[in-house]
Amino acid sequence: MPRALALNTAKVALLPLLLWQAVQVRRRALDLPEAAGPCRAKVRPPRAREATPLRVLLVGDSSAAGVGVREQSEALAGQFATALAEELGRPVHWQLLARTGHTSGEALQHVRDTLLAPADVLVTALGVNDVVRQVPPERTLQQLQDLHAEAVARAGVRYWVHNAAPPMQEFPLLPSPLRWVLGTQAELLNQHLAQTLGDQLDRGLMRTPARLAGAAAAELMAEDGFHPGAAGYALWGRQLAEHVARRWRRIERVAVGTE
Repeated sequence: MPRALALNTAKVALLPLLLWQAVQVRRRALDLPEAAGPCRAKVRPPRAREATPLRVLLVGDSSAAGVGVREQSEALAGQFATALAEELGRPVHWQLLARTGHTSGEALQHVRDTLLAPADVLVTALGVNDVVRQVPPERTLQQLQDLHAEAVARAGVRYWVHNAAPPMQEFPLLPSPLRWVLGTQAELLNQHLAQTLGDQLDRGLMRTPARLAGAAAAELMAEDGFHPGAAGYALWGRQLAEHVARRWRRIERVAVGTE
């Protein structure tokens, strides 16, 4: 039986249990605040060469908003920008648009309602709330593509990297079979994303760092067991910075005709 059909069959058969489990998870879950601090900043690495800053726009949900840590410097935006500046040896200017609970559609509207600073790179961290709210993967993908088009038209974005939905089937906070249902839907979403984003010059998909998944990731997570802590955001930020630095160097080589 195809995975999508098996998932839909399970949803129908297990609906009362899934609803009850979802209510219990919501009651038990800690409600942590978003990280404090400015949503725009400039990072300059030590001994940076004279260069035009790389400008980054980050759009996302609670993980991008830094739930799980106190300050944006400890969250994804701050850790990623610092690591990227070090990778490239040049300044990085970043703008963050992120709110707890946002789906891809709500993030798209947030972007449309906000004055965007010029940006070279778009980073999106969305999808978990789409999965939780049972948004069809095709609709999520279209909303993400619309968000990208908006960022290109209004901010001048040249490269887009989307962070894939995490392996929700490994979240210890979620009971079975809810864990399997959400994990399967997250993987179906990632399959749609991989088919469309793939590894292209102007866009790409990055999977969740392996060490952030499963029980072994406990030391990297916040106290709610759902969001990264400072160590988790540092790991994620470094991996994301390495990805963007590689792709941006390639974009620059193509621009000058050396590739």
